Amino acid sequence: MAQRKRESGGSASELTRLSLLTAMALIIFIVEQQVPFPLPIPGAKLGLANIITVYAVNRCRSGGVLLLVLARIFLGSLFGGAFLSPAMIFSLAGGLLCLAGMLPLRKILDEKHIWLGSIFGAVLHNTGQIIAAVFVMKTAAVIGYYPFLLVIGCIAGAFTGLTAQIIINRLK
Repeated sequence: MAQRKRESGGSASELTRLSLLTAMALIIFIVEQQVPFPLPIPGAKLGLANIITVYAVNRCRSGGVLLLVLARIFLGSLFGGAFLSPAMIFSLAGGLLCLAGMLPLRKILDEKHIWLGSIFGAVLHNTGQIIAAVFVMKTAAVIGYYPFLLVIGCIAGAFTGLTAQIIINRLK
């Protein structure tokens, strides 16, 4: 069983760290939003801001990571012009389900396998998005996108996980 050191300290230093991580995630999100995704699949993207989330999951306390994810989703949707839209609801459902799976998984995976946790998180994120889409759109037709989102999500999850793993190893 792997135990990684969670960064802790005074509440001011932890709040500062989480604020900086949130700002970095928002900047990455906004920049990525300006680059069109080459595949015509609604909701599909690389999700590069998740590099920051994967880092935080493996280095910060659970409550702080939850705040980071919520702030990133709410502020990202506000800055992206999608506040209180179905897209925000899909992101929120995906992000919370992803976090619910990745936080316990971090206790099992060692630092050499963070990327596996990221892939698992991507699958959960896509699952949460599809579940929310079925309820919001009141049709099961959106489930047809699920296999495509899973493939793209696994590739993106592996990339973001490997990137976060490299960052964590370099910052030791």
